[in-house]
Formats: sequence, structure tokens, C-alpha cells
Amino acid sequence: MSAAQPPRPPRWADRFLEWYCRPELLEEIQGDAYELFDVRCAEKGSRVARRAFVWDVLRSFRLSTIRKITIQFSPDMYKSNFKIAWRNLAKHKMYSSIKIGGFAIGIAACLLIALFILDELNYDRHYPETGRIYRVIGEMTEGEFAGKGVNFPAPFAKALKDEFPEFETVARINPNSLFTGGGNPIRRAESNQNTYEEGFTFADQELLDILQIPMIYGDPKHALDEPNTIVITKRKADKYFPNENPVGKTLIANNNTDNPIKIGGVIADFPPNSHLQYDFLFTMKGLEFYPGEGNNWNASNYHTYVLLRQGTDLVKLEQKLMPVIVEKYLGANLSKAEQERIKKSGRLYLQAVSDVHLHSADIQDGMSHGDIRFVWLFGAIAGFILLIAVINFINLSTARSANRAKEVGLRKTVGSTRESLIGQFLSESLLFSAFSFLLGLVFAWLLLPYFNLLSGKSLQLPWLAWWFLPSIAASTILVGLLAGIYPAFYLSSFKPIQVLKGKLSKGSKNSGLRSALVVFQFTTSIVLIIGTLVVTRQMNYILNKKLGFEKDQVILLQGTQTLGDKLPNLKEQLQQLPAVDAVTVSDYLPINGAKRNGTEMWDEKKEQDGNSFGSQIWQIDYDYIHTMGMKIVQGRNFMEGMRSDSQGVIINQALAKKLNFAQPLGERITNGYLKLTIIGVVEDFHYESMRENIEGMCLVLGSSPNMIAVKLQSNKLQKAVQDISATWKEIAPSQPIRYTFLDDSFAQMYNDVKRIGRICTNFALLAIIVACLGLFALSTYLAEQRSKEIGIRKVLGASVSSILGMLLQNFLKLVLLALVIASPLAWYLMQEWLKDFAYRYQISWDVFVLAGVAVSLLAVLTIGFQALRSALSNPLDSLRSE
Repeated sequence: MSAAQPPRPPRWADRFLEWYCRPELLEEIQGDAYELFDVRCAEKGSRVARRAFVWDVLRSFRLSTIRKITIQFSPDMYKSNFKIAWRNLAKHKMYSSIKIGGFAIGIAACLLIALFILDELNYDRHYPETGRIYRVIGEMTEGEFAGKGVNFPAPFAKALKDEFPEFETVARINPNSLFTGGGNPIRRAESNQNTYEEGFTFADQELLDILQIPMIYGDPKHALDEPNTIVITKRKADKYFPNENPVGKTLIANNNTDNPIKIGGVIADFPPNSHLQYDFLFTMKGLEFYPGEGNNWNASNYHTYVLLRQGTDLVKLEQKLMPVIVEKYLGANLSKAEQERIKKSGRLYLQAVSDVHLHSADIQDGMSHGDIRFVWLFGAIAGFILLIAVINFINLSTARSANRAKEVGLRKTVGSTRESLIGQFLSESLLFSAFSFLLGLVFAWLLLPYFNLLSGKSLQLPWLAWWFLPSIAASTILVGLLAGIYPAFYLSSFKPIQVLKGKLSKGSKNSGLRSALVVFQFTTSIVLIIGTLVVTRQMNYILNKKLGFEKDQVILLQGTQTLGDKLPNLKEQLQQLPAVDAVTVSDYLPINGAKRNGTEMWDEKKEQDGNSFGSQIWQIDYDYIHTMGMKIVQGRNFMEGMRSDSQGVIINQALAKKLNFAQPLGERITNGYLKLTIIGVVEDFHYESMRENIEGMCLVLGSSPNMIAVKLQSNKLQKAVQDISATWKEIAPSQPIRYTFLDDSFAQMYNDVKRIGRICTNFALLAIIVACLGLFALSTYLAEQRSKEIGIRKVLGASVSSILGMLLQNFLKLVLLALVIASPLAWYLMQEWLKDFAYRYQISWDVFVLAGVAVSLLAVLTIGFQALRSALSNPLDSLRSE
């Protein structure tokens, strides 16, 4: 029996020491480390000794011990290196094309997404005082409920200015009142022709003071000082008052000639990378949307922006906000217990204006935003695509090492140093990188219009920016070095004696690293494919889920507030059309861009207890519930001729549950301003995005005339549209009809989800193309390496199918391993993404099967052609030289 082997230090650490250490110091440092290892083994055991040895090796890695690699910077040498590199590139056209093409695709993807990320990160950074501008956010966390919002009562801004000297300026905007419902007709006072416009909001003069938007015409300090004034953007000034100074002139909105609106100023257009995208800013000077609004703390419709004083301690300020507002301003309507509950479960905090676009995914503000998580996700996708291309480069370089081995052996025999060989191989890598970046720029330029369509942006390659071309040059060198450094050190390490004896064939044998890199490539591709499938299914789930209302076959007529006293006549005539099922007049609709009105509701009997619940309160007419296809689960609908219904309310199930009514019919609720009797309960319906839970809803009778919803009979759609258009033209001949379909407007609420799905699909396709390119080249080369083996097998009677299976099985094993690794990773990532939706698709097993089958088929098709060609080849061709 042989004696047990003595413990040895970790081999990798010992080899690492030999690799970096100066030859003149190696014997001493290595000897000391070995001696200490033996002592520690005897005293503390081999496990402790091995860990200590690794630490000794790493501790010795310092500038004084690292061997010097001298590379001569001779122009003639580099000229020769690039000449040889060019010859190798031209000699092996297929491999060179795949290397360069794969690199170029990765570079183009990185460049496009870099432009996207740069644009996203630069949102709202153009204001002179960006660092001091914030908007106020309210957050409430109570039990399972957690919500953030930006809507505050009308007097909230004044309270902030009065109570906290840290605020230099406070301003409000109100995008929720009057000018909503899809836009408004507007015209010059002296014109009779209306033009439909969007981008309206009410704003305080202080907003202009905070943002300091360049003023083209007018006084920036007083442009919204007077009642009934407006500030418009330059593009709208050029449209309505070309080559004129429009200050002091008037516009007519919604055909309201009794209240012409005077232009107080013209500001520069909001840039595309601003979260504020308004063209018409109406003053709120002297304006109340209902009597007593200025002192009413129960209706929340205003967004509040602030300018902090220099040196303000943000954390200390935020800690003071909620207690002061609750105790001093909300106390009259709240009990002490309720005050303490709100202070404990709620808070007010300030969000930097530069964070609004990317950090508002969980904030209800009615605006379209980006998401910082998706910015980094897309950046990671682009990086992975580039990494896959780099892996192709490394794989093909190492796979072809047997072909380069003789070259290395001969050059070393005639005197070439390892350093000169490293320089040669890095020169080749830099040449590949240069060609790849040039082709990548061309790809990016060609694909940019399509990418803009996918991302909803208007990006351009910044050719003239001072940093662009230097960045491309630096990236060319960096990527070339990173991609080439491993092959360079790997190929230059061959020993001449082994090569010239024919003992070296590393390209086809030492494939462990190469296999790992192939697995990484396909793992990334499978994750992207699974992500694409999940995003698509979530979108389908949203569009097909039961919503609590019927979105199909409903046409929305916009701008109906301009019809005035003709509106009832229009509704009546529409109801008489044979293709029309029902008609309602209301601009409170379950889609983005429709009117909203947030409030707090109490059980009237418990009003003094202060237990209020957030709710929407929508004004509707008698036909609203029928037209929208909603279901009353208790009580009844509003009835014409029933006078008491003017004080009645229909609530949804969510509010009934919050108010804890066992039998809600006949109960009375209040918001401190209205006292309402519950006459019915409507089934919960999704009036906001499915990212959010269904909250409270109160439906009351009232006038909200901006839109008409018309429910059509499904089999008479085209006829109905024609009849509606004719009826409109008869009643409003001077105003073109504008309409959309409710299901289209509903789908637009999820444009960001669809955009993510499209981007993921396209980048998944790019990733799989690059991976398959590398797999094709690798399989082609390895088939060449095994050509003699295949010839011998065929001579000995092997069938085509057995040879085909032999060539395919190793690659398919790698693809299956990639699927095993990718599936849990993709499941975790997509579960995290789906958490954004209160109502979401449950990921099923078939997603992973589909992804696995798709990638396996692609791999088989990629490898199969070359494998079949090799299996069908004449064995005499490959054995002739033997």
C-alpha cells in the first residue's frame, strides 16, 4: 500500500505566484511560503495552512514583486504586427466576419442603449436651480395599504410657505380640473376656426419663478399675476401668432367668448426630457374651482413644487412637515387619536425634480414616467450582448489555437519573446475592434429610427459633441484590449518544443472554458426570451382581464364642452340612432387623461372620530352605469325624477368594505363638504392602472361635459361611426368631430409595458443571433478538427445519424445546462418585475418549455447544417493525408 500523499498548497495560488513574481525574487518568496505552509500543517492542520498560503501569495502581490513586461513601442514593429493581423483576417474570412459582425451588433446595441440611458438620466436637469427644486410627495402606509401621491388640497401650498421658512418659493399646478378629457379647442379671439390642442394645466405664477424657464415675450415675474391670463410656449405662439409678439392678445378656449384669455407671456418650449409637458399654463390667480376651495382641506387636486433655500437640511425639514400640517391645519376635522394615527402611518417628503422621471413608478401622479430599474435593465442587456460578442471572439481565438500553435512555436524558435507575441495578438484584437466599431456605428445609425420607434424617443447620434468621437476611440482600444488579452496570453504561452513535436492541440481538447462561455451566452439569451414571453403574457392578461366595465364597442366623443346648450340635444339624437345602445355625458372615465377628483370620505356617524378613507368622487349622469357596462350589486341606479338622488351616492365595493358597512344602503357619508346617502353599490372596476389596487369610488349626479361615451351595437360599428359623425356635423358644423375608442385609450395606459416587451423582444433576438453566430463558427471549426475522426468512423461503418448525433450532443448538453441555469434566474427577475402590478399573470411552466424548445431548435439548426455536411462528406478526402 502506498503512503499517503503529504498535503500541498493550493495549486492555483502557487501558479499565480509563479506568474506574477519576478524571477530573481521567486525562489525566496516561494520557499518562505512553502516553509510556513509546512509549519502550519503540523500545528493547525492542512485546511488552515492552505488558507494562510493563499493569503501569503496575495499579500506578496505588490509593485516591488510584480515582474515587468516590456513591450517595445517601435513603429516598424507595430506596422508589422498590423500587417500580419490583416493577413490573418483576410485569410480566414468566415471567422473574421463572425468576429467582426458579432462585435458590431454588440457595439450597436450598447451605443443605442447608451443614448437611451443618457437621455433618461438627463431628465429635468436643465433648470438653473435644479438642485434646489423639489415636489412634495404624500405617503400613507397602514396595514396592507401603502400609497404615494402628489395631490394636495388648495391651501396646502400656502401653509407650507407660512410655516416653514426653509421654502423660498412654493407653487401649485392643477392638471386635474376643467381642461382635461383629451384636450380642448382653442383659437385667436378674432378667428372663428377652432384648433384642437393638448397640454393644458393651471399654474401659479410662482411656478415660473421656481423653474426660471426662459421667457421669449413678457415679464417672467408677472406673466401669470393677473386673473384670466395664460402663458403659452414658443411653438404655440409661432402657430397662432407667427412673427408677432402675442403678449396682451387674447385666445378663446372651448368657445367661451364671455371669458377671453389674455396672453401674459411666451416661454421657451419644455424640452423632450422634461416631466412637465405643457403648452398652455392658465393662471390660478383669483380662481376657485368651487366656492370655499381656498380653505377646504378635504379635496386634493394640486401638485406642489418648492424651491428650497440654500443650506436647508432636507432630512430635518421632512421630519417637521407632517406633524405641523396635521396638528395645525387638519386638526379641526380630526380627533386626537386620528391625528396620531396619521402622523404615525403617513409622511410628507420632498422628491428632487431630477428624480421625478425615473423614480416615480410607485407614485400616483397621472404622468408618464420612465423607471430607473428598466434603465439599468436595458444597460445590462446591452452589456450582455456585447459580452456575448466578446465571448465569441475568445471562443474562436482559443478554438483555433491548434492552427496558431505552429506559428507561435516557430516564432519563439527564431527568437520572438512572449511579450512580442502578446503585442502581435493584441494588435489583431485591436484591428478587429476597430473594424467592429466602424461597422457598429453604421448599424447604430441605420437602426436608430427603428429604435426611436420602439422606445418612443427622438434620439440622434451626437456626431458633433466634443466627447463622442474620443469616447468611441477610447472604447475601441478598451474593448479590443479586454477581448484580446486572454487569447493573447493563452496563445503566447505555448512551449516551442511541445508544438514542434506535434503534441499540442489545445483548440479541440481543452474546451472547459469554451463550454462555460457557450453556456453563459445561451443562459443570457434564454433569460431574455423568457422575459419577453412573460411581458407579453402580462400585457395580454391586462387587456383581457375582467375590468368591472365594458371597454369594447365604446366610442368617446371629445371636446363636447364647447357645445354648451346644444349638448343635451346631441345626446338625445345619438340615443335615437339604431346602431347606438346607450349614451352618457361624463369626462370621468377609467382611462389615463380623463378627469379625476380625490377626496376623503367619512361615515357621517363617525365624522368626529376622524376615521376617513381616500376616495374618488366622480360626477356622472343617469345613463353612465348602463353605458359603461357596470354592475350594481346592491341597491339601484340613479333615477330621473327622483329629487333625493341629487344627494345620493353610489359607492364601490372597496369603499363599502373600508367604511365597514354591513348593509351600506341608506347609510350617510360625508367629505366635510357634501353629505350623501348611499343608494347603491357598484361592483369594483379598474379606474386606474392595474399596477394599483382598486380604491374607494363615489359616483354622484353632476355635470362633467368634456366627453360623451357612446355604447355601440357590436354588429353595426361602421354604420354607427358614420351616423354619429353625421349627427355631430348637423349640430356643430363649424367644429370637426374628434373621437377615440375606449379600448384603444385603455390599451394606451400600458404603452410602457408594450414598449418594454418590444425592446426585450428585439434585444433577445440580437442576443440569440450573436450567440448562434458564435456557435456556428465554433461547430464549423470543431467539425474541421474532427474530420479525420469522422472519416475513420465512416470507414468502420458508422451511420450518418450516429455521426450527426455525436456532433450535436455536446452542444445540446450545453444548451440544456444553460436552460437549467437560466430558468430560476429568469423566474426570479420576472417575479420582481411583476410585483409592480397589483393584478398580474402567474408565471407558468410552459414559458420555460417554450424558451428551451426555441433555443434548442435554433442551436440544432445552427449546428445541424455543418454537422450534416461533415457526416455526408467523403471519408477519403479527410484520410488522404494519413
